[in-house]
Amino acid sequence: MDNPILSSINQTLFTVSRAIEAVPGSAIAINYIKNSYQNDPFRVVLEIGLAIFAVKYMLSKKYRIDQTQIPLTEKEIDELVAEWQPEPLTKPLNDFQRMELDSAQVITSAQGPRPVVQSTGSHLLNFASANYLDFISNKDIKDKAIKTLHNYGVGSCGPPGFYGTLDVHINLEKDIARFLGTESAIIYAQGFSTISSVMAAFSKRGDIIVVDDGCNFAIQKGTQISRSNIKWFKHNDMKDLERVLQTIQKESPPTKKRPLTRRFIVTEGLFQNYGDIAPLDKIMELKHKYKYRVILDESNSFGLLGKTGRGLTEVFNVSPKDVDMIVGSMANTLASAGGFCAGPKEVVDHQRLSGQAFVFSASIPAMLTVCASEAIRLLEAGQCEELLKSLRENTAAFLKVILTASQFIEVSSSPESPIIHLRFLQSRLAPLGVTTRDSETCLLQTVVDKVAIDGVLISRAKYVESQEMHLPRPSIRVSMCASHTPTEVEAAAQAIKTAFIQALS
Repeated sequence: MDNPILSSINQTLFTVSRAIEAVPGSAIAINYIKNSYQNDPFRVVLEIGLAIFAVKYMLSKKYRIDQTQIPLTEKEIDELVAEWQPEPLTKPLNDFQRMELDSAQVITSAQGPRPVVQSTGSHLLNFASANYLDFISNKDIKDKAIKTLHNYGVGSCGPPGFYGTLDVHINLEKDIARFLGTESAIIYAQGFSTISSVMAAFSKRGDIIVVDDGCNFAIQKGTQISRSNIKWFKHNDMKDLERVLQTIQKESPPTKKRPLTRRFIVTEGLFQNYGDIAPLDKIMELKHKYKYRVILDESNSFGLLGKTGRGLTEVFNVSPKDVDMIVGSMANTLASAGGFCAGPKEVVDHQRLSGQAFVFSASIPAMLTVCASEAIRLLEAGQCEELLKSLRENTAAFLKVILTASQFIEVSSSPESPIIHLRFLQSRLAPLGVTTRDSETCLLQTVVDKVAIDGVLISRAKYVESQEMHLPRPSIRVSMCASHTPTEVEAAAQAIKTAFIQALS
């Protein structure tokens, strides 16, 4: 007699089997499973193990980590809070950083070619400031400043778009555009923020900016703010610039599906970190060849280079209207403050709405605005031709003395540049055990201190070293002034040359 239990099981399995077979496509699935298990027994064992683990995991007791926490009383919590000390915002200053602060000179008189410094209480020949044409001491400019102060007061207390625009601001913008030969111009209240604001107003994520790796810190910040794709080319190396442009062209060939991107070449006219001049004529050739826009920072060359001080476009006989944007500072040659951007009217008008430093900063005080306009008037009227001539003669006289010590001193500046960078000859440092940047900087500081004793004020080039993308070698940056006499220039150069030689011996 058949076992009733087995009969019941067989009947149940038969019923389930018929029900599964009734599902469309079930025969194929069943056949696949049978073949899989017959051909791969290991798979059966693995899946059974996974099934057992899944069931066990689902049925296991859940637990929480925070159940193991030890409860604290209010008193214990207060004690722990009182004992807690936050991490310091910055590390304590090291000896080098302390030296950096302590070595700063304080001027206690009117700024100019021969100011009084606090450390000695005596007059020093000033070869450290950007007072190239000595507009700081110009009587006409000072008279205009006093008159404007009485008429307009001290500051504007408002951004240009919020009742901070004065008629003298409009006049200065017209003066700059007329002097440079561009269609329009816009002024900013801070010179450092100008170039970074201009770049961010036009170049966005996905756009391409090709930058000279010797450019100043303000341009470096502009590249970061823009969030564009940044490509660097070797300093003043036009072959490397073309290589970069060709690489970009190969990486993104023109197609209908490729998104439209803006492309810029950014460079300085007169490089702040090296004192040399960009070959604008070659850059313009590459601009037209590869269809790029050019942003030219003339912060150090505006008012200095060229026969009438109109900058690099005058030096290389390039039409200012061919340069898409000319950016500059009014805090250097013009002895004022703030910056400007000159170019086509639509480029300028766009910045009035999208230039962050323009929209959100209080406008430049009227007094400084008029000072800049008056300085431009002097340049336009030809009254500064003698000053420009004197500046170039002083620069040549200074270099003539310094270059007699070429076996000790390295000069990276162009002969016509009033910004002169002096560095120790690299081969002279190793025998002295000077192998680090800090030790080289300290050696340069001994030159600065020695020269100050001799009555000459100079300064090392200063950098935010932790943030510089392409940190230059330590140097002393000498700034020439047209108001120094030939005797003063030669004496200063001789003192600096002697200090360099003594530091290396």
